[in-house]
Amino acid sequence: MISERIAVQFAGISMKTPVMGASGTFGFGVEYSDFLDLDHVGAIISKGITPLPRPGNPGVRVAETPAGMLNCIGLENPGVEVFKRDILPKVHQACQTPLIVNISAGTAEEYGELAAQLDVDGVAALEVNISCPNVKEGGIVFGTQPEAAAAVTRSVKDHTRKAVIVKLSPNVTDITVMAKAVEAAGADAVSLINTLTGMAIDIKTRRPLLGNITGGLSGPAVKPVALRMVWQTAQAVSIPILGLGGISTWQDAVEFMLAGASAVAVGAHNFVDPRAVETIAEGLDQYCREEGIEHIQDIVGALEIRG
Repeated sequence: MISERIAVQFAGISMKTPVMGASGTFGFGVEYSDFLDLDHVGAIISKGITPLPRPGNPGVRVAETPAGMLNCIGLENPGVEVFKRDILPKVHQACQTPLIVNISAGTAEEYGELAAQLDVDGVAALEVNISCPNVKEGGIVFGTQPEAAAAVTRSVKDHTRKAVIVKLSPNVTDITVMAKAVEAAGADAVSLINTLTGMAIDIKTRRPLLGNITGGLSGPAVKPVALRMVWQTAQAVSIPILGLGGISTWQDAVEFMLAGASAVAVGAHNFVDPRAVETIAEGLDQYCREEGIEHIQDIVGALEIRG
């Protein structure tokens, strides 16, 4: 049984553990109910929801890589209306775990409108995916321009009473610039990292393995990059950080928390071990007990830098 020593508050959300199921890898939570106790999950972060239904990208969407995987799903989802009508009630019938809804849109205004539609009971917070094309600005990605990221954050904050967690893209020169921009715009927390842009090629056909040519790289291969960015961000902002990127074990989770993350999310490893979120939480609990740590939050940002 998981103890109170790992119960946390993240961006005002009460959670039994600091371990969440990351967006895009944990469905809406109910898909994992045969494998683990959803009430032992800190929070469920839904797959990305958009204003209208999206069919996703054509062709091959997933490719395995050394120590990771590439994906170009293309935000396939049923749209916000179907989510609210059909999916949200099922999640809350299955568990009492907080549900954080990941959102994506084409313009800052659309992000705000989507946030307003999700300002309903049963939604604990919004995770704002800013790694999407900015339609108004000709394909610029919100997540790589501080001004654009701030505009999206302000728009969402203006249209919701929920906590706003902005998910940062690692495909930037300086992650702290982006983190500071969204913090100044009112973000309640940041999550990082989203996937790194990558590609793979079939040398026999001489074609890209993915239908979209490039995709998002996740898995253990990205962990050192994610860990570095979490540490840098923790030095730059005062809002809480959700750390993710290559977390496979409870030891990985401890590293992220020592680097400054107040909570963590498990992504690609859910495909390897569908019990991963619960197993990692159990490991954190045992770690605290064995190390004499009164509460898991005592290790957040406790990394010692020796000169």
